[in-house]
Amino acid sequence: MNALYYPFHLCHERTLELLLQEYAIVHFRDFMALRLTPFMGTTAFPDRMGDYYPQLLEAGRIIQGHNVSGTLRPEVIAAVDQDLADPTWRSMFHEALSDDYRFQRTLFDESDIQLRGNVASTENSLLSTLRTPDWQKQSYSVESVKTLSRQSIHQEDVPVFEYGWALVKASAALTYTLQLCHRLHVAAVTDSVSYHRLFTRSCQRKQTMISHACIKREGY
Repeated sequence: MNALYYPFHLCHERTLELLLQEYAIVHFRDFMALRLTPFMGTTAFPDRMGDYYPQLLEAGRIIQGHNVSGTLRPEVIAAVDQDLADPTWRSMFHEALSDDYRFQRTLFDESDIQLRGNVASTENSLLSTLRTPDWQKQSYSVESVKTLSRQSIHQEDVPVFEYGWALVKASAALTYTLQLCHRLHVAAVTDSVSYHRLFTRSCQRKQTMISHACIKREGY
């Protein structure tokens, strides 16, 4: 069976080795540059796995170039809103946001994250504010996050927006994963325990049958 690696556009060399041991072909998406509003979005990185492993690309062992960027389509918005309204999914998300550094790095700039082992520099970091339990009970939807993006110029509104924007980015990544897996008829595979848990929950709630697995990272 072939696989789609998610939710990132690149993976560690050891993860790639393990993937190629299990799957004939591994698909990779491009960097997910979402457009929330005409004035708010994420910036794409142009690098692809084939840039680092051209021989695997030429041999057909990896396939790249699946686009997951741009304005969210209505069906994606509907799926994201379902995740954001699910208390179980939200609880999993908040746990990952609080404790999983690698998960944090997919959603925030390094300057916003509590640097491990350096308490003095992180007392006023954005992430330290967002770790409090009350955030997982805050009501969010794609539309409300769009509204918040226009209000985030006010300092007091920044954390409210950033938490919601992180929710949207995480859920959208999983929604695109599910869509690509159905279209390509492949398994979904990740080396992120947190994203695997969130993806599993989304699939269970939708009662969607799909092959998906998590590669355990050991020693790297």
